[in-house]
Amino acid sequence: MSTPLDRTLTYRLHQLHKLTDADSQSVYPERTGLSMSDGRCLTTIGTFEPLSVKELAEKANLNKGQASRAAQALVDQGLVLKADHPDDGRGVVLTLTPAGRKIFKSAMDMVAQRNEDIFGCLSAKEQATLSAMFDRLISHARPR
Repeated sequence: MSTPLDRTLTYRLHQLHKLTDADSQSVYPERTGLSMSDGRCLTTIGTFEPLSVKELAEKANLNKGQASRAAQALVDQGLVLKADHPDDGRGVVLTLTPAGRKIFKSAMDMVAQRNEDIFGCLSAKEQATLSAMFDRLISHARPR
């Protein structure tokens, strides 16, 4: 007999994703004044800056159109600076403004708290093991 659906890893990962996203939907606006998707893009830019819209799409798991719209929304709010890419005349480079950096810090504090809320039931060793397993799974699942 095959594994029941509710015991499969993919089903349980999806459940955990939905449960954590439901909470994050309200926490992001409360703590940052941004929607969850804009907040995630801001934290991605702040973590990996400077980066292009294409890199934002890759790091934030968005398509290029979504990343472009999110970046422009953050530029319009004065949180992100969009400058010409020094090596590509058609491209742009995204970095945080001072106002964006302030919200980035608040958002990252929130992310740390959310991670503690979600994974705090695991010991430090279990969290490290799970993190290493996620790294392996993500690497294995990426398109070659």
